Amino acid sequence: MRILALDHGTKRIGVAVSDDLKMIAQPLEFIPAEPFGDFLERLKQILREKEVELILLGMPRNMDGSYGPAALKVQEFAAVLGGAVAVPIKLWDERLTSAQANRLLIEGNVRRADRKEKVDKMAAAILLQSYLDGL
Repeated sequence: MRILALDHGTKRIGVAVSDDLKMIAQPLEFIPAEPFGDFLERLKQILREKEVELILLGMPRNMDGSYGPAALKVQEFAAVLGGAVAVPIKLWDERLTSAQANRLLIEGNVRRADRKEKVDKMAAAILLQSYLDGL
């Protein structure tokens, strides 16, 4: 069984998955956030294929630890998602994951046009790896 991480965004939702031993996070893909029905259909397919036991959802926080408007959107998303899938959902601090993902892609000499398509799934992988490291 695996853990799946979602990096929620208004346009794209990054997806990463753990290995079976829950030691290594791997970026998987991004799914367009809209239309929600299409997102949900693809997510359910991934949940079945990867035999996911937990969804880790990135919760944006301000640097001082407080929650802002983006956190409210994620909480609403989590509530809707929780009603649509049987897999448990856990919220996890995602501070700076997108910034880290961008920095890693720049260091890897990934072109700007290509970074846009990869940053969301990389952010999800960073989020997931931080969780796995704490297990």
